[in-house]
Amino acid sequence: MPLLGPADPLPHVPRRILVAGNAGSGKSTLCVRIAERRDLRRVELDSLYWGPQWTPRPEFAAEVAAFADDDTWVTEFQYKEVRRVLLDRADTMVWLDHPFVTVMGRLVGRTVRRRACRVELWNGNQEPSLWSAFTDSEHILRWGWKTYRRNRARVLALVDEVVVVRLRGQGQVERWLAGPLASVGQERAR
Repeated sequence: MPLLGPADPLPHVPRRILVAGNAGSGKSTLCVRIAERRDLRRVELDSLYWGPQWTPRPEFAAEVAAFADDDTWVTEFQYKEVRRVLLDRADTMVWLDHPFVTVMGRLVGRTVRRRACRVELWNGNQEPSLWSAFTDSEHILRWGWKTYRRNRARVLALVDEVVVVRLRGQGQVERWLAGPLASVGQERAR
């Protein structure tokens, strides 16, 4: 199946949606917006994965498998150990394929803002010091930088498995939300 763009009609009413993209691309924000527009359950994978003090929760995979069996949901396409479970149940993937400069600008801004305001993220965790971006090879800023190309290749490899909508830039995100996502299923409701 070819990649769909921001104006292409969806071939079905999406019920189980994955949002893919690099760290900082806006996956979580788009999940919230889709959930509100389509009245879908929104599941945030980071909140299931991270326990106190940035330790992975042992229940994570089981919790993901449980919600993946539900009829409707929207979540991020991340965490290698659960990607296959989610992909096997998903009917639609929305790929935020923003330019590298956009993604890194958002990631840096978000990270600095969260750290400066001491925003509590998941289970009491906060962003580590900004200095750790230089000392920790897994810091979110370094992670975003080194995984950009790998994320793109991963999604491109899935176009034969699931309907993939590719959105490049915020303008395309807005057009897709107001166009194909808003209109799918409308013809049946009339």
